[in-house]
Amino acid sequence: MMPDFRYIDFHVHAFSEKIAGRTMAVLSATSGTQPLTDGTLPGAEALLRECGVDGFVLLTIATKPSQHEVCNNWAAAQKCDHIFPFGSVHPEGDALREIERIKALGLYGIKLHPDYQDFHVDEPRMFPIYRKCAELGLPVLLHAGVDPLSPQHVHSTPEMAIRAMEACPDTTFVLAHLGGNEMWDEVEERLAGQYPQLYMDTALVGTYVEEAQLERIIRKHGPERFLLASDCPWDRTDLTVQKLSHIGLTPDELHAVCAGNAMRLLGLR
Repeated sequence: MMPDFRYIDFHVHAFSEKIAGRTMAVLSATSGTQPLTDGTLPGAEALLRECGVDGFVLLTIATKPSQHEVCNNWAAAQKCDHIFPFGSVHPEGDALREIERIKALGLYGIKLHPDYQDFHVDEPRMFPIYRKCAELGLPVLLHAGVDPLSPQHVHSTPEMAIRAMEACPDTTFVLAHLGGNEMWDEVEERLAGQYPQLYMDTALVGTYVEEAQLERIIRKHGPERFLLASDCPWDRTDLTVQKLSHIGLTPDELHAVCAGNAMRLLGLR
């Protein structure tokens, strides 16, 4: 029987120990930010325990088609009673077949990163991928908004997300970074409260989003469609929990955002 989690972090990155060192060096140089872990799974677990997290979604990214099987096999091997791995596919590979294998491996969804995988979220070539995920009951977690890799060329704006959701209304989307990193005014105006298949995660919210705007977006879209997230190793989960605790959510709403919504979306209850 699955425990009733108190905190599930829906956005955690870690890498196999073979590649963690060089991967983190590249990502740190790109972002200009020092990570809070060494990029390994044990490093992530140590930080998350320190933050009070008792379950998390593990995310990997296939940055080229040849990485499909390696990424997804590694992710599947980490699955346990508190780690809920997502798979990844590259749009230039045999993505539809790999999504079927992701489902067979027992992974919980897919993660796509338009900057690192060189696509825009509203490109028609992406729609069969989103629809295949809907067919198999897999949520699609997308990086949203500005990314340090290509800060002048946003691959996932709120308007792009709207076009993707309207083209694929049966797909459950999770837009990271409160719907669009550094684009929260547009999220508040155009996205919040509009699309029932849309969840937003709180990755980086602890550091970068003001409490007043966080509360407005949550109230407009509904607390039942938000997912606690940190973007570990780039932020701490407990910073976001503190912020969420200050904005007037009821105890039931706070539990929903911190764990209940994730449990429902992951099929844990």
